[in-house]
Amino acid sequence: MLTYKLGESMYIKRTVENSILDLAKSFPCIVVYGPRQVGKSTTVDYIFGDKCKKVTLDDLNDRVLAESNPRLFLETNGWPLIIDEIQKVPSLLDVIKKIIDEQRLKWLKTDSKRKLMYILTGSNKFELQQGISDSLAGRCGIIEMASFSQAEKNKQKSNLFNPEIQNLVLQEKESKLKYKNQKEIFENIFMGGMPDICTKVSEREAYFKAYVSTYIEKDIKKLLAVSSSEMMFRNFLSIIALRTSLEVHYDEIAANVGIDVRTCKKWISILETSGIIILLQPYMANISNRIIKAPKLYFMDTGLCSYLCKWPNSEMLENCAMSGAFFETYVVSELFKNLLLTIKTQNHICIIIEIKTKKR
Repeated sequence: MLTYKLGESMYIKRTVENSILDLAKSFPCIVVYGPRQVGKSTTVDYIFGDKCKKVTLDDLNDRVLAESNPRLFLETNGWPLIIDEIQKVPSLLDVIKKIIDEQRLKWLKTDSKRKLMYILTGSNKFELQQGISDSLAGRCGIIEMASFSQAEKNKQKSNLFNPEIQNLVLQEKESKLKYKNQKEIFENIFMGGMPDICTKVSEREAYFKAYVSTYIEKDIKKLLAVSSSEMMFRNFLSIIALRTSLEVHYDEIAANVGIDVRTCKKWISILETSGIIILLQPYMANISNRIIKAPKLYFMDTGLCSYLCKWPNSEMLENCAMSGAFFETYVVSELFKNLLLTIKTQNHICIIIEIKTKKR
């Protein structure tokens, strides 16, 4: 993998670029979504920036025009067009559908080759899901992005994970990566995979403090029943982080936070839909047992998880009682990221992971 300069920072080539380019050949519209600050806009700019005009709906003037007259907004900007933060004006999706259908008919009549028209990015999956399923079904390719995987951080090619020992030995020889000791592994776990931290654009503590505040203010605030729940939700995040790699018992979590079980289930669902956590369902031969058995909870970014647990450095994390839980979270999140990066059609992903852990 190659590294490129963008201003004063470095752009690390993302494995997901290949999947985006493949979808661009098949669909007139691409939707790239994922948690905040995982590099969606940067990656899209890198791939399409010199070919497409870009507008962001964070800009008040653009957002006002898009809300008041979505057709005029799209006709003014033309296509191919990158629209950032599309979830801020969901009414645009219906008009995009009409324009795509009109253009498809023109291509059909003239026997012309289809082209990519719109690249949409968004960080709020709650608002995107319904709009895409209602308006753009069959018209768009969907890509989910996560923070950097270890392969990307090491500028290494990412292949679909295969547990066969022969394949792992061969991959180790081909990658030519030096062996990492336990201390180095926990340094990776502590730092996590957020692009601004990995490229040293931002200082870790300040970054995660701002990240949590932005996440709650922009994505969570409107979903909470009352504004006074914001501080309680912050406490909930920390309590959930302390339970990474453990089975989810809603009544226990609810009692610790001071909320009812129904609210607890809703908040965990919000974290899962946001891409902050994974709920890994158990694999058991007996289907009835799968339903009864509780899922396990894992954070997608170990750096965010360790920040929420308030571990001050990687040395303390390595020697704390949660070190085994963090290592397990690290392994599961890497496997999940590997699937997201290497599976081209991400609408339906089934993951079965069996983890056997030993007490340290």
